[in-house]
Order: sequence, then structure tokens, then C-alpha cells
Amino acid sequence: MFEYGAIMNAERLDIAHGLLQQAVAELTAISGAAGDDEMLSTLTICEGATRLLEQLSVSVIADLQRRGVFAERGYRSTVTALADLLGWDRTDARRRLLVAEYAVDRTTLDGTGLPARLPSTASAFAAGICSTRHVEVIARLLDGPSARRLPSQVWAAAETELAAKAREYSPADLQAWGTALVETLDQDGADPDDRPPAPVNELLVTRNPHGAGGRIKGRFDDPTMFDAIAVVIDSHSAPLTADDDRSTGQRQADALADACAFVLDHGDVPARGGERPHLTVTVRLDDLERRARAGCLDLGGVLSPEQLRLLCCDARVVPVVLGGAGQPLDVGRARRVIPDGLRRAITARDRGCARCGRPPAWCEIHHVIPWESGGATSIDNCTMLCRACHRLVHHGGWDVVLREGRPEFLPPRWIDHGRRPRSRPPNVIQLATLDLPREPVGVG
Repeated sequence: MFEYGAIMNAERLDIAHGLLQQAVAELTAISGAAGDDEMLSTLTICEGATRLLEQLSVSVIADLQRRGVFAERGYRSTVTALADLLGWDRTDARRRLLVAEYAVDRTTLDGTGLPARLPSTASAFAAGICSTRHVEVIARLLDGPSARRLPSQVWAAAETELAAKAREYSPADLQAWGTALVETLDQDGADPDDRPPAPVNELLVTRNPHGAGGRIKGRFDDPTMFDAIAVVIDSHSAPLTADDDRSTGQRQADALADACAFVLDHGDVPARGGERPHLTVTVRLDDLERRARAGCLDLGGVLSPEQLRLLCCDARVVPVVLGGAGQPLDVGRARRVIPDGLRRAITARDRGCARCGRPPAWCEIHHVIPWESGGATSIDNCTMLCRACHRLVHHGGWDVVLREGRPEFLPPRWIDHGRRPRSRPPNVIQLATLDLPREPVGVG
């Protein structure tokens, strides 16, 4: 799984890897013929080595995060990238990322070095006194509401005391002791506020003045209005698989966009200008002749070629071709890229997102071989993907292939150099392929 033969410093990594393997082999040989005391010592050495490797791993994660390496490879979430690259559960990936943010020295944009956010904890972690779990406990304790109310000097003293106790306590005991410490230090609690809150129901949608996208900011004190929105977002923002490692904010943003797209396609939306509102992408004639280097959305913002291809995978298209001076040269009829009958057939085969399993109503159809490259709009060249997985295929370096009628996903080489295919489990397990006993097994 972990391959590095295609990178520039492979020789040095190979030497380091060989030395590490020699050290493990030597410890294995010693433990094989060791007494009780030697085996106990071997166990403590293994834990110390594990913590040394964790320090290096966390430091590398912090450096990759600063450089924006995962974002350049199409990942919005570092947690998702770490899970795909290293096979971690998202809990482990989040913990390592949290430690990287709090227990590693920082660097500003101009190259100035800054101490870690938790300096005493960082020192204890670098010395091997505490594990990543200890650091996670300390970071969450000191980021809570009670700790944030403490004066800076008291907060720093609490952090020093927690880091010292990490040597003595397990993470669970440190959590209990640290909670009591913070509550004791925050004796006054939050300041009372007797003013009645002003009811507010508002939603502000603001386009970015430069570039695509924008901001949505809202507040709903009316419980019925809030519940109507919250139920829709909550029902479609839960992680569906262990591979869905988006943050809560990212999942909720995707859920809102999915709900709006679903309403545009299936809901009873008031007409605007004589037709139901849809996204309109305007492409200039010269861009069209150069295979559409860019497109412009109806409400502003320029699309990149990758974003344009993603949007056009499964959409209702109204071609509007503009001349050099911007005048419309041709306006065609609306038509769907994927006919409804074909979509039903792909739905029956893929049963939702072929990568994560999200329900079909919230998915789009993706051309395996792009339509603009001559790919056919047929069941043998299309698969169903949710919006999150669809973006990963278009922007993250993942590829899709169809083998014996089933979609398989090839990760980018920086995740798996061999690009071994990954796929969802089949709908029906073929019992004939399993090594099952043919006769009842009695109890001896």
C-alpha cells in the first residue's frame, strides 16, 4: 500500500526504510529469546518508537497543510486526503490533524517562526512523554467555553499543568482531571446577560466581488422556519460511509446545494422570465471552438474547464453561442444530456452513488470517457455519483472504469502508486465463491 518508488528522494527513503526494518528485526530477534523483563522492556521501546514516528508523521502533516498540498490535488478536506492516502479512519485522521495544528511550531506567511499553540504540550509530545491522544484531550479542554474565559496567564498555567500530568495519567484520566481543573479555575462562569434577545429572521446571499462563488449568512429565531431548513440539511449531511470525511460545515454546505439543485430539477419552483429557474452557462464561440476553456454563470463568476465539465455531466442544456462582440449567434432547444430512460437503467445498476452509496435522487450521471472526447452517452460509459464524489473524480485525480458492468475507482498515484481499483461491495454475495462448510459442523 505504501509506495514511494516514483519520487525524487526514493533512494534516501529506501535507506531509512531499510534501517527501520533492521531495527524492528533486531527487536524481534531479541524478544524471541528474551525473559520476562527483557520482553517488558521491548514493549516500552516499541511504544517509544511509535511515539517518535507519530511526532514525525504529525510534523509532516503540518507541513503539507501549510503548503496546501492536498488542496492542490483536489481535496477540500485534509482529513479525507489522509484517510485515502493512509487508510485511516476519519477519527484517527482528525486526531493527527488536530495535533499538527496545536503541538507543532508554526510559520507565518513571511517565514517567521512561531511557537506551537500549546507550547508545553508540544514539548512533552516532542519528548515522547505523551501520545497523540493526550494532546487531543488537552487541546479540546483548553478550547472549550470555560477555558476560553480564563485570563491568558491562567490559561497558560493550566496548559503547563495539563502537559505535566500527561506523564502520569491515561488520556481518560487526564480528561477527567483536566475538566475539574478548568471548572475550578473558571469559578465565576459566564457573565449574566438579562437582556431579552432580539428575534431575528434573515438570510443574506452575497456574491464575491471578484471571482466565482459567494457567502450565505442566515439566522432564524422563528423555530418553525429554522426546523424546516435544519431538517432538510440534517437529513442529507450525515456521513454515509467511512470514506466520507468531510467536516460538518462542508457536509452541510453540500447538503444545502444538493437540496437547491434537487428543487430546481424536481420541485414546483415559481417561473422566472417564463420558465423554471436553472443555471445557465454562457460560452463564447471562440471558447467553444477551443473546447470551452471557460464559461460564465448566469449570476456571475467564471467557471474553470474542470468545473464546466462537472456541471455539464448531467444537466439540462440550453446552448447559447456568442460572437466576438458578445451578441447571441444561436440559441438552441433545451435537452437533457442524460435521457430519463438511461438514468433509470444506471440507477438500477449502481443503486445510488457508485463510490459512497448516497441515494439516487441526490446523484448525477458521470461520463467515464468524457462526452467532449467522444464518449458515448450509454450505460456502458456512464456511472452514478453524488456531488462530493463527482467533484473528487473531476478535480482529485480519481478515475472511473467499468469492469464487467461494475464501476471501479482508481485512486491517484500519490495515494496508491499501483492505482489498485476500489469499489463498493456487490449487492448480492455469491455464496459459491465463499469457502463454506458443506456439512453441518457438530460441537465436539
